[in-house]
Amino acid sequence: MKKSSLPDPFQDARISKGYGEMDDQNDPVTMLLRLKDVRKAAHSWDTFQSGATPGRIVIPSEVAIRNIRQIPFELDPPLHGDFRAILEPWFKRPLESEYEQKLTKQINDIVDAVLVKDAIEVVADFSLCLQSNALTLLLNIPFEEAQTWISWGTHVFRSDGVALDGDKALILYNYIDQQIQKAIQNPGEDLYSVLLASEVNGKKLTAEEVKGVMILTFAGGRDTVINAVTNSIAYFAEHKQSLEKLRDEPEIINKAVEELIRYFAPLTQMGRVVTKDTAVCEHAIKADSRISLCWASANRDATTFENPNEVVLDRKMNPHVSFGFSHHNCLGATHARQIMKILLMALSQKVKSIAILDCKENIEELGEFKRKVGYDSIRVKFTAL
Repeated sequence: MKKSSLPDPFQDARISKGYGEMDDQNDPVTMLLRLKDVRKAAHSWDTFQSGATPGRIVIPSEVAIRNIRQIPFELDPPLHGDFRAILEPWFKRPLESEYEQKLTKQINDIVDAVLVKDAIEVVADFSLCLQSNALTLLLNIPFEEAQTWISWGTHVFRSDGVALDGDKALILYNYIDQQIQKAIQNPGEDLYSVLLASEVNGKKLTAEEVKGVMILTFAGGRDTVINAVTNSIAYFAEHKQSLEKLRDEPEIINKAVEELIRYFAPLTQMGRVVTKDTAVCEHAIKADSRISLCWASANRDATTFENPNEVVLDRKMNPHVSFGFSHHNCLGATHARQIMKILLMALSQKVKSIAILDCKENIEELGEFKRKVGYDSIRVKFTAL
């Protein structure tokens, strides 16, 4: 099996019963595995809620390390829509020409830099830097601030061997508190200032609500973008012809982005809390228990996707759920798609080949399942065209 492959550990359970089970810090989770069930549950917010105890819908649960509600992620309609309405115009800015030009320069600079090196560790020295640099554009703050975020390491809430690290989380929380206070004292055109000046239902956002948005912005788009970028580079290393295909057919790059995001599913799953006794796949689920919407499994559902375990760069029908589904569709999806599109363009135009020198896989332990989500480290050699 190729190093870049991401096997589907959910296939047998998805076909035979439609769900899986795992324990998460003594708070069990029923994992929905079929695309139709994942989509239905994502849409049924009145039965499967997001607005539960802060941190409980995340897997692994973050209840032990935060009591701040991430907004609008941990809200249900109609309040979710009220907050989303003020946030969406800001998060659509990556489609603007000036933003795209700046992002293109950032990514081309990073690719140009690695082309002259003998080797590069992709996770920490490429993907993390790319993600952090791009975040300065999304927040509309000075480029130099990316160095602070890079210094935190790859994971916001996790240290080596520790699923959740409360002390590390405090670094992020304290940092956001400081930035909010700066924006209160000296408002600018950054996201902190924009949020502090915004109103929802006639009321200004509180500092705590702003903090909730910012925690989500930092945490939600970090590991996911890093996984997507790193896995894509690994894939092109072992599928040189795919890089050539993008070079010869640049018109398929948008489809290629969607396909790589489908196949790699950078976020395995997201939870919901059940509001009333119900059933999924004839499996009884009690009120106040947890389910998960397993995006990674749904994206490999053969009842919808032909050859689901293959990367088909020009796949025509691709209703993947890697960015979520329904009203909780990922707020940062536009930003992530632009990063991936520009990266694929840069790689296809500048890179002849990529060689994997060594790697260490990142394996998630999910009860009865073990899923490769990406890499803890992967060292490669880029060769320029």
